[in-house]
Amino acid sequence: MTGVREGRDRGQVAIEYIGFLPILLIVALGAVQLGLIAYTAQQAGTAARTGARSASLEGPYKADCRAAVSSWLNITGCDPSYGADEVTITATVEIPSLVPGWKFDPAVKTATMPLDH
Repeated sequence: MTGVREGRDRGQVAIEYIGFLPILLIVALGAVQLGLIAYTAQQAGTAARTGARSASLEGPYKADCRAAVSSWLNITGCDPSYGADEVTITATVEIPSLVPGWKFDPAVKTATMPLDH
């Protein structure tokens, strides 16, 4: 009887694994998306700091802000705000989505630098 039982159970693990595979893929995709969100936020911070430093030196802050971000990311804003002795740049970078239909708010970071007179 043991020979008959073994033959009927053959492939059971493979079928269970196939049923669990979509859950594993969704979890992995979510983890990668979270990493992408964190990376985009870091890039927005870098763009804001670079743009603020460039604006404080009266340089081409928009070009420098865009150059500080990875080329595959879409920077939608690098807006300055001037104070008496400082400049603040607000950088906005779109967060890419791995799954069509998933929409995220953009990453927005600000940086302030003293004006270099």
